[in-house]
Amino acid sequence: MEVSGEILRQIYDTMVRIRAFETRVEELFLAGRIPGFVHLYIGEEAVAAGVCANLTASDFITSTHRGHGHCIAKGAKTDRMMAELFGKSTGYCRGKGGSMHIADFSIGMLGANGVVGGGFNLATGAGLSARMRRTDQVAVCFFGDGASNRGTFHEAMNFASVFKLPVIFVCENNCYASTTPTSYACSATNVSARAVGYSIPGVTVDGNDAEQVYVAARDAVARARAGGGPTLLEAKTYRIKGHFVGDPEQYRSRDEVLERKRDCPIERLEGILLERGVLTPADVDAAKKAADDEIEAAVKFAEASPDPKPDEAFEDLFVSLPGVIA
Repeated sequence: MEVSGEILRQIYDTMVRIRAFETRVEELFLAGRIPGFVHLYIGEEAVAAGVCANLTASDFITSTHRGHGHCIAKGAKTDRMMAELFGKSTGYCRGKGGSMHIADFSIGMLGANGVVGGGFNLATGAGLSARMRRTDQVAVCFFGDGASNRGTFHEAMNFASVFKLPVIFVCENNCYASTTPTSYACSATNVSARAVGYSIPGVTVDGNDAEQVYVAARDAVARARAGGGPTLLEAKTYRIKGHFVGDPEQYRSRDEVLERKRDCPIERLEGILLERGVLTPADVDAAKKAADDEIEAAVKFAEASPDPKPDEAFEDLFVSLPGVIA
């Protein structure tokens, strides 16, 4: 079933914004203007954009250490994201979390996570909460192929299946868990095959095909909202950049990267939209310029923002609950 041009245009714009953000972040990091580590989402944009196009602001997602794309696709503000990367007080975590810990509960973004496999039980808990509150909210857990080998993956899948929770587990299989090839570390050719052990649907799609991702996620979300329980959705994609900015990438050949780079998810969707008459060449140029302008404004916002004050270092670390002695 062909997806409407309006939805695909929305997905395309999101993918272009993610790419613009990540490209600028790489430049800033290499120039020494961003502290800490950053892990880029370049090459995987179709997954976050295609999945999140099916979600509402009240739905939940959990993310990974490579979470910028998920944040943007769920509706996070790029200026506050950039400020967080700069370590500024206007950032989402007031400059204390950096790239790997961006969260915005107001849009259901429950947080990026520096712990591999750290989002499984958070998303499952969110799904349980939705069930107990009798809402139609769903929770999406984004994770990588490496995280599928962690114990939390199996705990969460089993629990979600037993209680038919509205959780969609989205495996972004980008071929490498840091420096370890998926072909070496995973016991199954398709991570989605593991769904059979938990009596839930397991679906594998081309993660560079935004339309295919959208349709598969649409079916999984509809099933979850209707009380049908969880789905394991595997999107096979490729991480174009290193595990982190500055990664020497000695575990793969340059020829391999160049070959996979030719299958750019943005260029693929762009070609489809031009062919169907949804976009014109002028629209493409306008979308990319708008994205670049947005990100440049985000950089200026971050640069102009104040640093956190030293006496605020221990603020926002604990929450005070009524009736609980601090």
